[in-house]
Amino acid sequence: MIVITTPTGQIGRQVLDHVLDATDGTTQVRVIARDPSRLTPQARERTEIFRGSHADPEVLGAACAGADRVFWLVPPAPGADGVEGHFRDFTLPLCEVIGLGKGVERVVAVSTAGRGVAKNAGQVSASLAMDDRIAATGVHYRAVCPPFLMENLLGQAAALRSGEFYMPLTVDRVLRTCATSDIAATAARLLLDTSWTGRADVPVIGPDDLTPEGMAQVLSEVLGRTVRVRRITPEDYRAAALRSGASEAMAQGLADMATAMDAQGFYGPTQPSTPDTAPTGFREWCETVLRPALLS
Repeated sequence: MIVITTPTGQIGRQVLDHVLDATDGTTQVRVIARDPSRLTPQARERTEIFRGSHADPEVLGAACAGADRVFWLVPPAPGADGVEGHFRDFTLPLCEVIGLGKGVERVVAVSTAGRGVAKNAGQVSASLAMDDRIAATGVHYRAVCPPFLMENLLGQAAALRSGEFYMPLTVDRVLRTCATSDIAATAARLLLDTSWTGRADVPVIGPDDLTPEGMAQVLSEVLGRTVRVRRITPEDYRAAALRSGASEAMAQGLADMATAMDAQGFYGPTQPSTPDTAPTGFREWCETVLRPALLS
């Protein structure tokens, strides 16, 4: 039995689709959803639904009773009181469920690239700490580790329509990227494979060697108009997050993450591409995902 968290989210929804398509009713699937009405018709028909948050020990415990596999993702929460506390509040209930020894044998989680390099990096550091907490339970664990998500650009749709986007990073340095479709496909494959054991990171690094300036060139070609990248400071990034409704702590976490990314380069060219887990290139993503979104 497989439990899938965030089944209506950007990544979790795709994981669920992959699992349902592959199992064709042969494996029982449960989902935990705050708002089950947002589930697809297929998901509502073919899964057992637990309403609520997977940070709620009672909800999580009920959903995981008798399950042997869990897909885990800590959802974003711009208004949370703190970065580390947000990740901890979600992760500790999972660790408690695993510790009860009632069936959970394998956990597949979405984490991040940067292990062994990232320091004081806001959300990145909190995600890596999540990995350590879960793995310390002794459960078989796979952390799916992407760099910068291409889908982050969807949040700048209005700016892109005006011919620019923003980066709190050096714009002439390679920035590794990954599409969420590749993260979801990799996570689903791991969930469906019951042969792996122990703990390991699974990098999902796209094939491109693009800088943000190079990304702007690709965007210009795909969109048929000039697109420029404008570098902003981490403080600018923090201020933008606050204007969007983020708490002081979460906005500072984003600024810390940007500062660390730029200084420590853990999403940079030292991360080798992983074509087996992340075949989608930036141009393909722009053509199939971004351009339709901007035209909608």
